[in-house]
Amino acid sequence: QVQLVESGGGLVQAGGSLRLSCTASGITFNRNVMGWYRQAPGNQRELVAEITRGGSTNYADSVKGRFTISRDNAKNTVYLQMNNLKPEDTAVYYCNTNAFGKPVWGQGTQVTVSS
Repeated sequence: QVQLVESGGGLVQAGGSLRLSCTASGITFNRNVMGWYRQAPGNQRELVAEITRGGSTNYADSVKGRFTISRDNAKNTVYLQMNNLKPEDTAVYYCNTNAFGKPVWGQGTQVTVSS
């Protein structure tokens, strides 16, 4: 059974930082592209950042220079370091990968940035 478990969300003031973690099980982690998505109320889910098995990264324009995605293959864990947070970053953040030809999602973790 493939499972993604996120942690690290919370309430932070604008300009603050948070680090999200996502631990995977049931997959060969070091072979998978891992991604972070977010969904704010009334909005579609959008890609925030992704990292390939080789460590190449891709970011949404809105978070470039502020967020950093990384992975620790020994721990089956992907991280999202979020700095200089803005109120518009408020959303539920989801970890994502593909397994057996299907997308897999974590349960989500709430990030709230107050102004």
